[in-house]
Amino acid sequence: MPLSPPVPRQPMHRRALVMHGYKREDGLFDIEGHLEDTKAYAFENDDRGRIEPGEALHGMWIRLTVTAEMEIVTAEAVSDFTPYAICPVAAPNFAVLAGLTIGPGFNRAVNERVGGIKGCTHLREMLGQMATVAYQTLVGQRRAKTAALVAQNKRPPQIGTCLAYAATSPVVRSRWPDWAEAPASEPAAE
Repeated sequence: MPLSPPVPRQPMHRRALVMHGYKREDGLFDIEGHLEDTKAYAFENDDRGRIEPGEALHGMWIRLTVTAEMEIVTAEAVSDFTPYAICPVAAPNFAVLAGLTIGPGFNRAVNERVGGIKGCTHLREMLGQMATVAYQTLVGQRRAKTAALVAQNKRPPQIGTCLAYAATSPVVRSRWPDWAEAPASEPAAE
């Protein structure tokens, strides 16, 4: 179902994010992201001169190589297009993400390492989406871990992470009935 029809408008800005997850031959996983910002109009830039419509204002890449446990082994960033000549200097700083584990506290840890003047806002913002792509890339490994937890009578870690995985949702009732809770509108079984 598409969005409702908009009022008449003109394009101004476009941000394209493309992310991929790959399984490597060595058993590790690469999570790659590319961000590109363009404008629908020409404008003058202090460092680059005139930027034409559709020409990249930002063009940036990140690759995270992770283990099956979601630990970052290496992190590499590149800034091909930036509004200022100094911007690409921030990209190598993202190597300090090696050793972090994607999971609870990841965004805080990223901000501690490459937040503010240590990094680049656009590269840093990509990392939250890349964490989600990493989860999706390693879904098979996560399912096996969840099955092992359930077999040990331990609560699946997915419960409570989104609407579909609410303890009261039909998804949880179907997948993990032992961990399901009655919705607030239904009286609890006695």
